Formats: sequence, C-alpha cells, structure tokens
Amino acid sequence: MTAKLPFTQKPLSQLRGASFTDRHIGPGADEQAAMLDALGVDTLQTLIDQTVPEGIRLGRELDVREGLSEEAALAELRTLADQNIVNRSFIGQGYYNTLMPAVIQRNVLENPAWYTAYTPYQPEISQGRLESLLNFQQMIMDLTGLDLANASLLDEATAAAEAMTLCQRANRKNKSNDFFVADDVHPQTLDVLRTRAEHHGFNLVVAPAGSIGEHTPFGALFQYPNTSGDIPDLGQLIQTANAQGAMTAVASDLLALMLLRSPGELGADIVFGSAQRFGVPMGYGGPHAAFFAAREPLKRQVPGRIIGVSVDSRGDTALRMAMQTREQHIRREKATSNICTAQALLANLAAFYAVYHGPDGLRAIAERVHRLTAILATGLRRAGQDVQATYFDTLTLDVEPIVLERAKAAGMNLRLLDETHIGISLDETTTEADVAELFTVLLGAEHGQSVGDIDAALIGGEPTGIRADQRRQDAILTHPVFNQYHSETELLRYIKRLENKDYSLVHGMIPLGSCTMKLNATAEMMPVSWPEFANIHPFAPAEQTRGYRTMIEELERDLAEITGYDAVSMQPNSGAQGEYAGLLAIKRYQQANGEGQRDVCLIPASAHGTNPASAAMMSMKVVIVECDDNGNVDLDDLKAKAEQAGDRLSACMITYPSTHGVYEESVVELCRIVHEHGGQVYLDGANLNAQVGLTQPGLIGSDVSHLNLHKTFAIPHGGGGPGMGPIGVKAHLTPYLPGHGETGANDGAVSAAPYGSAGILPITWMYNRMLGRTGLRQSSELAILGANYIAHELADDYDVLYRGRNGRVAHECILDIRPLKADTGITEEDIAKRLMDYGFHAPTMSFPVPGTLMIEPTESESKVELDRFIDAMKGIRAEIEKVRTGEWAADQSPLRMAPHTQADVVGDWERPYSRDIGVFPSEAVRAAKFWPAVNRVDNVYGDRNFICSCPGTDAYRD
Repeated sequence: MTAKLPFTQKPLSQLRGASFTDRHIGPGADEQAAMLDALGVDTLQTLIDQTVPEGIRLGRELDVREGLSEEAALAELRTLADQNIVNRSFIGQGYYNTLMPAVIQRNVLENPAWYTAYTPYQPEISQGRLESLLNFQQMIMDLTGLDLANASLLDEATAAAEAMTLCQRANRKNKSNDFFVADDVHPQTLDVLRTRAEHHGFNLVVAPAGSIGEHTPFGALFQYPNTSGDIPDLGQLIQTANAQGAMTAVASDLLALMLLRSPGELGADIVFGSAQRFGVPMGYGGPHAAFFAAREPLKRQVPGRIIGVSVDSRGDTALRMAMQTREQHIRREKATSNICTAQALLANLAAFYAVYHGPDGLRAIAERVHRLTAILATGLRRAGQDVQATYFDTLTLDVEPIVLERAKAAGMNLRLLDETHIGISLDETTTEADVAELFTVLLGAEHGQSVGDIDAALIGGEPTGIRADQRRQDAILTHPVFNQYHSETELLRYIKRLENKDYSLVHGMIPLGSCTMKLNATAEMMPVSWPEFANIHPFAPAEQTRGYRTMIEELERDLAEITGYDAVSMQPNSGAQGEYAGLLAIKRYQQANGEGQRDVCLIPASAHGTNPASAAMMSMKVVIVECDDNGNVDLDDLKAKAEQAGDRLSACMITYPSTHGVYEESVVELCRIVHEHGGQVYLDGANLNAQVGLTQPGLIGSDVSHLNLHKTFAIPHGGGGPGMGPIGVKAHLTPYLPGHGETGANDGAVSAAPYGSAGILPITWMYNRMLGRTGLRQSSELAILGANYIAHELADDYDVLYRGRNGRVAHECILDIRPLKADTGITEEDIAKRLMDYGFHAPTMSFPVPGTLMIEPTESESKVELDRFIDAMKGIRAEIEKVRTGEWAADQSPLRMAPHTQADVVGDWERPYSRDIGVFPSEAVRAAKFWPAVNRVDNVYGDRNFICSCPGTDAYRD
C-alpha cells in the first residue's frame, strides 16, 4: 500500500501561493542567495548598503499600500471602472468611437509578442514591426497625397506643434516671426500651439481661415474638415497662403480623406492628424498614433522616426529606421525635435485596420458615416433647422437648452460649444437607430423624420455635405498589402508571419541599458481592453469619469510619495514631453518671480540626448558640464559654469543614478550648488527604477522629474511606444504644472488630452497596487543585484567602464569594447549582431560612451536567464580571442558575418568556421533558436537611397 501523505501542519494564514511580487521578480530566494554569494556578500541589504550612498537613503518604508494579489487588484480596479459611465459619444473633436476587429485586438493589442518588443534599432530582428510601420507610412502617404510620412508621432496637437517648427526651419524665404492658425482648428490643438509658440518666440496669429491674405506669416495651419465640421475651400486657402510667402500645414482626418481630395493634391506642404479612428479606442485621450506627412524636399527635417528600405549583406531587401531617427541624440541641443518615443503599437493597429478593410472596405465605412450624417442633416433641414452646407461627419447646430436635457436622458454625449450651440459627430459605430434617436433628441418626439425615406432620397440624388469638386477621384491604397488580407484567416497568418520576424520579451531578455525592459504582466495589461476604460471620450462630462479620475488621483498620490515630490501631472505622454513640461514649469516659475532672464541650462556631457534637445525647445542656452574619469559630474566644472552663468542660470538637468550606471556620491552637493546660484534641478527619471523605495528625487534635492512609466512602472514599449512621462514637482512649481482648456486651466498645455495617454494608466496603477510598498522596494534591490552580478561575472572578460562606491554599479553597467576593438578590429556592433545568433537582443550600443555596451538586466529576469546571457558574452569573448590570435580574420569571423540567417545554412559554405558555430553557437540556442529575418543591414545604403514607401508590386510578384 502507498503511504498517505500527512496534511500540512501550517496554519491557514500561511497556505497561500506565490505573491505577485514573487511572479514579477525573476530570481527566487535560492537564486538570489547564489548571486549574493558570487558577489561575496551575505544579504541583499549588505549589497544595497555598499551601493547606495548613505546620505540619500530613504530610511523608511514608502507610504504606499501593501501589495494585493492579481485577482484582488483586478477586483479593486473593477470597482473604479464601474464608476465610469460609457455613454454614446457624439463629441468628436478628433476622438471617435471605433470598432477594432477582434482578430487585431487579440493578436496584436493583447499579444505580448507585439507589445513587449523594443524600438526597432536592431533591424535584423525587427523586420515584422518595420514592415507593419512601413505599411502605416504608405497608408498615410496615399491618403494625404504627399511624398513621405513618418512612423507616427504622439498626438495630433503635438504634431501640429512639430509642423509649426518645421515650417519655420524650412521656409528659407519668409523670415517673419508670425505663424498663422485658423481659428477653426480643434481647441486642444490651439492650446498646445500657444504653449510651444511662446517659448520658441513665435507670434501666433489666430484668425478666420479666410483672412490669411491679410497676413504674411512663415507658415499657416488649417483644419480640413474644421472643428465645426465644415469643409473649407482648402485649395484656395493654400494658394493664398503661398502667395503670402507661407508654407502650409493641414490637420486632417484619415477617414474623411477616403472621400475628400487630398491636401497634397491641393498643395499642402505638411499634413498631420490622428490615426485613432482607424480602429483604436478613445481611451480617455490616448495612446493614439499621430500621423505626419510632408513633401519630398522636407525629408531630412521631418520629426520622429521614418522607416526606410535598404538591403542586407546578401543584397536582399531589408527595412530599417532611417538616418534622422535618433537625431536628438546625435545633434543634441541642435536637434530639431526632442521626440524619442513614438506610438508604434498604435500605428501598427491602425495599419492592420487598413490592411484588413482595404480601400473598398475603408471607403464603405467612410461613405456610411457620411450617409448617416447626411440623413441627419437632411432631416434637420426639412424640419426647419439651419444646417451647414458642407460636412463629412460633423454638424454644428443652434439648439434650445431642452435638447441637452433630452440627450442626457438618452445617454448621449453631445459637444457643447456654448450655451446654445452644439456639435454632433458620427462615426463607424453609429447606427440608423442612433440617427433616429438623434432626431427625437433634437426635434422632439413628434419629429416625423424617417431615416429610410431620407436615405432613399439621397440615393435618388439629393445633395449631401461633400460637393462634387471636393470628392476624391484618385486611386488610393493600391499596393498589394492593402488588397490581399481581407479574410480573417489571411490577416491572422499575415500578422503571425510578421510576428515571427521580431524578437520580444517572449523570446528572452532584452538587456538594454537605460530602457528597462522588465515584465509587462498580463494582469496589468488586461484592464486596458475593458470598455469602461477604453471607450471613454477625453472630454466626457466629469460625472461620467469618476472612476478614471479616482484611479488617476490614487496614482498621482503614490507617484508623489515614491518620488518625494508634492504634486504630479499626468499630462505629458512621453518621456521627452515630460522633460519639456518640467523645463516649462521651471521657466514659468522663474518668469512669475521676475527672473525671466534665466535661460542657461547646465547639462552633463553624459546626459540623454533628449535633455539638451528639450532645453533647446525652451530657447535655453545649453552649457555642457564635463564628467571626471569615474564618469561623475565634475563639481568644479559645474561650480565654475554656474558662477559664470550668474543670474542667467535657469536649470541643471541630471540623471540619477547617472547615465554611467553609478550612484554619484556628490549629488546632494550638486543640487546645493545649483540652488545657491538661483537655479532649479531637473532630475531625469530614466533611472528611477534604481531609486524606488531606496531614495527619492525630492529627498536628493531636485525640484522636478519626469517619470518614464514605460520603464520603471511597467507600461510596455510596444515596439517603440506608447510611453508616458508624467512629471513630479516640489510645491513651489505646482502652480506651473501643465493646464488644459477642457479642465478650465489652459495655461501650459503640452498634450492634446488633459491626462495624456490615460488609457494605459491602469497598467501602472496595477503595477503599484500589486507590488505595494515592499514589492516596489524589492524591485529596485533586485535590479541592483542583477546588474552587479553581470558586472562581476563578466569582469574577467570585459572592462567594466565605471563603478561607484565599493566597486559596485547601480542597475546597469557599461562594458568598454574599445580596447578589444583596438586590438582586434571587432566592434561593439559586431558583438551586438553576434548576440542575435546566441538568442539575445543587443544591449544599448555606444551610449552614453561611444564604443561601449550598456547592460541592464531588470529585476524580472531569473538567474537562469542572466547566466544564459553571461555565457553568451563569454562565448563571444572567446570568439574575439580567436580573431586576436589570427585563427580567424576579423572580416571572415562569425562576429563580422553575424547575424546568421536561414539563408546561410543552405547552399555552399565557404567560411573558416563551421555552419554549426555560425548558427548554433550554444546549447541554449540548439534548444530554442530565434532566427534573424535578414542578414546585417546596410545602413549607409539606406541613407544614400532614401525610400520610405512599401516595395513595389514587383517584389510581390517575385
């Protein structure tokens, strides 16, 4: 007989499974002990004491609630979601209800292979996302009628600001300081333009579109259709603006452009807008991919990322991000934009929406929206209502107050323009029944209008809101990609083919320094798709968004405690936007105190490139502070330059732990020096994940920080975005946080929506709520442990460039490849590409120091995965040694020939190493091989032969 196992003698309170913290943190207790033993310390606390300077340690637990289980946190968030009221939205104003095809929702939006991937800086293992983003660019080029498009910006309003500065840079003939904005653009766009123009020193001329002939600005911006729904005579406006010496930018609507003549055909230089209504939920304001297109002569000045077509080492077509993609890191304060994060995941959703529906399907959706609007307009006109002559999907009406009461009772949100004027915008979710109910709301129960009868009259030729001369006639979306994946089976397989070409966290560790590719837990992601969060308009009435606002208030409170600041603004929708907003708060504070002359910004030489670019956007004079041999800010140089700046010193921007991956001992003294000279300290939050629960930016002495929610707080990178960059500030800066017109405080708006990309804030709320005070601190501690373990294990093979106190690093470490390059010719890029053969994404290359690799393991990676990476790096070091000894020539080594693809394993093999060494360099790779889709991409070829559109039909025929 089998002996019966005794029941456990543990009490009920101990009979629980692993906590979320145990799931989030990769190394278990035994693995942590082994890593600590390798470092020669007994406890994790000992390591922290050796690493974090004593003078800045928090010394107490965070005042944040203890963590909950996944189920309990989801249940608590559900109670908040249930407080939101999802009315039928007819507000419009750039935000619409949409129908995301289920095949796209399940297989892209909710698929970690798509949302956990990093920005495609390593093109050989990013060809799937690059192809989808190229589809997005082609779609935008077709619909706007322009020569090139980028792979998305943050939102429509900030895209407008980028268009304004591009006009100023590119207009060589008109040196006016005026920028003309038609007064019928969306108000949130105007808010952001006002903020940006003020600190660029531009004079914003806001006037009726038709008055453009009375002005001679360097640029002019029109909305098409405009915010009231009218379709202006855009061609005439552009012609008049050009005659005045102005370049022209047009804000437009992608669905409307399925039916309207393209702005490019009508002469526009730049066209931008939001791709939100191509299947992306409103999400209380975002994230949504903004599009940006321009004429060919502007290709080197277009902001953001552009996907280009190049070739690989075999001469086969390969995609990559084009030259100006990281210009803010290369050109720094001379950069034309500080954009670092795009909205890649959302651009991919919009691109797949267009691929799935194709030109005929999209045209049918647009025609249906317009037909329903025409039925509504015709019925109102027949009932004696004054209705505008032109429209696509939006009507502006003069109504009695009782209309608003009836709309509220019917669960409808209309746009309230003033006490008597409303706007009504229809979308792809609008039904015939909705229009019939709108008749009742607008005209009363006895309106007598029949949707069917009016529809028949329109079919019979009764005019709609688009005149014949405004109708689009050219063929669009003719490329095969938009015409062959219309069944769910075909689209599903196409999505999967692209997915298989991309490396993401589902495959292995992405050890990027400064980018923090940690676990994006499924429980954190799930609420993003809940209708109560996804389907809320950003300008919905406050009584309908109580749950959202409670969640945001709780998140702001926790983030303020975590950072040691007094207030937090959630409006900036990227890290770079957060930098801009933080510097804006400093500038406005100093102006309010009569110190508007302060315009010097001190920035360490090691800083992120977005720091000087953001300072330049505020018209600050950037002064670089040198670093010492240990990578720390040179305090003597800082003090000298602060004294030299005198009463012009505005701010100093630092990163902590430093960009060099160490806790600088003198950071408190640095803050004191800056404050002593009247400046403010901006602490970049890129490395906040090495501070949470251990120290605080506010405790250290800084005045403002942005927080990368897509780094420290688990919002996924999505292949290049979304991101969020809220800012925390001390009390004296609180009055100067970004305002927004929709909340009654429109000073200093930096994004289109009051809470930025609010639709992804549930991710960070869940992260904080599940980890709680203990788990948040442990995450920081384990990030430090992992980085020190890697630095220790690789120290015999590579030089660790910078170390802090007791020889420790922070949450990342920098390997110096320059001595190996000098000795063997093997570069950091060779190592990065060879890591792909070992089944890894490369670390960060040549930042912040050229010729180096910056490695950040994150707390979510187990010791097994860390050891797999260590083994790969040791294997590569052994291969470099074979080059050093002459066994392999550098240009014929597996390092220089990397990455190896399936094309390399067929046919002749004439290399001095075996196929086995080339494609299966480790036992781990034999067990699970990730194949790069293309061989090494030729970057120079791509820059010299700039193409940002889909390959021609011949490529498909082949």
